[in-house]
Amino acid sequence: MFRSDLLQDKRVLITGGGSGLGKSLGRRVLELGARLVICGRRADKLDATRAEFDAEFPGRTATHVCDIRDSEAVEAMLEAIWQDGPLDALVNNAAGNFLAKSEELSPRAFDAVTSIVLNGTAYVTLGCGRRWIAEARGGTVLSIVATYAWTGSAYVTPSACAKAGVRALTQSLAVEWGDRGIRLNAVAPGPFPTEGAWDRLVPTQELEDTWRNRIPPKRFGEHGELADLAVFLLADQSSYVNGEVVAIDGGEWLKGAGQFNFMEALTEDQWDAINPKRKKG
Repeated sequence: MFRSDLLQDKRVLITGGGSGLGKSLGRRVLELGARLVICGRRADKLDATRAEFDAEFPGRTATHVCDIRDSEAVEAMLEAIWQDGPLDALVNNAAGNFLAKSEELSPRAFDAVTSIVLNGTAYVTLGCGRRWIAEARGGTVLSIVATYAWTGSAYVTPSACAKAGVRALTQSLAVEWGDRGIRLNAVAPGPFPTEGAWDRLVPTQELEDTWRNRIPPKRFGEHGELADLAVFLLADQSSYVNGEVVAIDGGEWLKGAGQFNFMEALTEDQWDAINPKRKKG
């Protein structure tokens, strides 16, 4: 779908880039010529991912251990990155989430999610933006949110609050920084199975089957599909796309929003009862 040099020599930072969707995104930008920087809290995971990438794309991946909940750590990381040259793009991918009844959440549990998803995203985004503005150079920010950033969602209240905040951050700065050559967009994925997080959010086969059946194509997303959408939004050829949040969920959230969508479960006899004169076939 894309030219092999689409992101040639672009420097891209992906937060939470040592595993899951962040790792898939990292591999894709490397395939298209970028120079990659990944950060996360675990050095061992980052080192393993860098070794894997270096085997295919030698010398094009750098790592930084950083807890993005810590604003001073974020600043130190960005200073270190800029010593080797400015970034061209930032992908805000780091996240945390778990299922819980909201009345049982402690303040610490609430903060555990929002401090990563909202605060951490803001720290890294603002840090990059300040540097781009000071250097009078452009930059691109892509944030990973969720479809419930629009609607909210029961049982993941901290994540819903934080993702909605990231959506607002994206659209606010897209306007404020648009005349500085800095653009911001977001993607809102539906279910994309990842190692670790998937087990926490979908712990049983029954839940997995129920979720799959809510999605019109009756399947989950594949990492390559999300990576290609992200690359499209990062590329210079999309420079007029600014402040957008693009859903990639197979139509799941639209199905949940439609008042009568539940009627797919009706039997033929029930349809006949609703409309005895209906034409079949």
